[in-house]
Amino acid sequence: MPRFLKFIINIVILSALLLISVQVWAQDWRPVRGGIPFGIGGIALIEQQSDTLNFMIVHDNKQKNQGRLAIISIKGKNQPEYFPLNWPSNIELPIDLEALTSVPEKTKSSFITLSSSGKAYYIRLEPAKKTISVLKEFNLPGITPGNNFEAFGLQNIDGKLVAIWADRGAGEQPATIFWGVFDLAKYQITLAGSAKLKVPFPSGNVRHISDIKVDSVGIVYITSASDAGDDGPFQSAVYVAGYLGLRGNKIAWQQNPQFVPFYRSNYHKIEGIELVPGAEGGVVVGTDDENLGSYVYIVGGSS
Repeated sequence: MPRFLKFIINIVILSALLLISVQVWAQDWRPVRGGIPFGIGGIALIEQQSDTLNFMIVHDNKQKNQGRLAIISIKGKNQPEYFPLNWPSNIELPIDLEALTSVPEKTKSSFITLSSSGKAYYIRLEPAKKTISVLKEFNLPGITPGNNFEAFGLQNIDGKLVAIWADRGAGEQPATIFWGVFDLAKYQITLAGSAKLKVPFPSGNVRHISDIKVDSVGIVYITSASDAGDDGPFQSAVYVAGYLGLRGNKIAWQQNPQFVPFYRSNYHKIEGIELVPGAEGGVVVGTDDENLGSYVYIVGGSS
């Protein structure tokens, strides 16, 4: 199927999701936990059952007595239940986790989380026991001094496992999107390219990319966010940033020439995004609202 046709089909599907009333969710922002240590830096779906959605989230904490990972469970219209996960005692605590993605597979039990420095952790979740193990630690390719990574996504595209990640950018400095092929057997990403990106909203203290996800046909979604301090005010937006696909035998990036925010908030700092398929799914976002804690929201539902 031609790339342009894929893009159009996906936009139609996205528009439908934004218009469908999602009955299992109360269409308000749902508080997860209060306070700076519980901000959501990344979010990934674990399991979707009937009217229950289970997610793993990461916190960007730096102190030893602060959590790094947790599970949140959302049942019907109830508020999220929060279950902290202990980091394995035999692995050094990560510093400043900013992104989380599932590894595409049937079991939905493997994830990769990324720190702002570009160090990644391949982890395995035991959902029943609510425990994790770290299978491998590795670094992103092409890290340069000053990089500040806030986004990482994985997807099977045209038979290849493609990784996409981003340095967030700041203010007039654009974000940088990177992409490459991920060899899971070697825990190695082969860098294939990069591109600069700036969003029109928010402005001011903006992080042009605060998270990123890519769907199964290669459409790339990003969140952007800004804040003026630990008490806000905050602003955020969600965009379709472009398309990743094969051109010949190489991964090609086609950037959206005009960034249209299909969701925006003047009250929250969105730093996590996940794509949940099906009639009870949607574009799910999580926030790091500093002193105000964290919230989750499904974009496009009706009240």
